[in-house]
Amino acid sequence: MNDLDPLAAFAALLTDEGQTLLDALRDHDPAQELALATRLRRDHPAWLVSAALGQARLRQRAVAKFGAEDAARMYFTPDGVEQATRTGVAAYRAERFRALGVRALADLCCGIGGDAIALARAGISVLAVDRSPLTCAVARANAAALGLDGLIEVRCADVAEVDTSAYDAVFVDPARRGGRGRVFDPEAYSPPLSWAVEAARKAPHAALKIAPGVPHEAVPEDAEAEWISERGDVKEAVLWFGAGIAPGAMAATLLPGPATLRAEPEAMLPDPEPRPVGRYLYEPDGAVIRAHLVAEVAREVDGGLIDPMIAYVTSDTEHTGRFATAYEITDQLPFNVKKLRALLRERRVGVLTVKKRGSAVEPEELRRKMKLSGPNAATVFLTRVADAPTMLVGRPLGGT
Repeated sequence: MNDLDPLAAFAALLTDEGQTLLDALRDHDPAQELALATRLRRDHPAWLVSAALGQARLRQRAVAKFGAEDAARMYFTPDGVEQATRTGVAAYRAERFRALGVRALADLCCGIGGDAIALARAGISVLAVDRSPLTCAVARANAAALGLDGLIEVRCADVAEVDTSAYDAVFVDPARRGGRGRVFDPEAYSPPLSWAVEAARKAPHAALKIAPGVPHEAVPEDAEAEWISERGDVKEAVLWFGAGIAPGAMAATLLPGPATLRAEPEAMLPDPEPRPVGRYLYEPDGAVIRAHLVAEVAREVDGGLIDPMIAYVTSDTEHTGRFATAYEITDQLPFNVKKLRALLRERRVGVLTVKKRGSAVEPEELRRKMKLSGPNAATVFLTRVADAPTMLVGRPLGGT
C-alpha cells in the first residue's frame, strides 16, 4: 500500500483500525504531529498512519466550513475542502429548494457531498453524482457518517450520461478549478456552463452554482441570478431556473438570516446620481454590488453616490437595515498622508481600519505610515469623490 493508491488508502480509513487511528487523532496538536506519528507507527502500518494524519488535517481545515461537530465525523479530500459549499450557504439553498416543493433532486458534480447533506437534512431525497471514484467514496462515507444514507444515493458516473427526468430538480456545481488554478471562463468549467444551463432547463426546478465574478452578460435571460454572501464575504453566485423564479431578476442574499434584496427587470432602478459627501456613508455588501443593486440601497437610505464610478452611497440621514454598513463621516480630506497622520494624532487614534475603493494605495502600507498611538479607533476610506483622490474619516454605526 502506498500514496499511489488513494482509493484503497481511503477505504482502509473506514476499517476498525482506521477508525481507531482517526479517533486518536481527533484533537491532535499539529505542533506535536511528528512525535504522535512516531508513536502510532509502532502499532500501525506507516502508510495507514500517514493516511489518517492527512485526513485529520483536512478535518481541522474543514471546521471553518462545516463546523466542529460535522467536520470531526466527515471525510474529505484536499479539493473537496477547498471547493465544498459552506454549511450555511448549502442550508439556505436547500431550504429554498424545499420551499419550491422539491422532494427529489439530482446533485450533479456532488463533490464530497456538502450540498447533498444539506438537501437531505431538509428532507429532500438526493441522487449525488460525480465521476471521481475517490470523491464518490468520500461522499458515500459522509452520508453514512451523518446518518443520511437513506436519503442520499451516490453514483459514480459522467453527469452528461445521467437521466434526471425522474427528479423534481437539478443542482449543478461545475468544477471551476483546473491544473493551473481557478477557471474564470464559464465555458471552461467542467462541465461547461452551456451544458449545465441546458440540463437545468429540462428540469421543473434547477440551480447552477457559479463563480461570483460571472459577468452579467453571461446570465441567461430565463434565469434569476442570485449572489450570496456570508458575514460580508461573497461566496458564490447561483442561477435559478424553472417554476417559482423571476426570469431576469437579480438578487443579493446575505447570511446568516437570510436577508434578500431582489429586483425584477422592469423594476430595476437607474444608477443613482452622485452628490456631495453627507454625514453618513453606506458601504453596500459585496453581494449587492455584484448584483448591481446599489441603486436600491441608495433609494432605501435616501442617498446618492460619492462618485459615478464608486459603489459608496452617501446620505445626510441615518438608516438601519442589512444590505450595507453605515459609517458616520467626521472628516473629508484630499489624499495627503501627512494631513491624515496629523488628524489621527490629534484624535488619539491607535486602531485604524483602512478601506479602499477606487484607490491604488495598499491599506497596510498606509497604516504603517500613520505611526498610530492612542485609545481611540477610526475608519478611513481611500476613494474618489468627484473623480478626485479623497480620504474620508469616520466611525461605523453598525449594519444598515
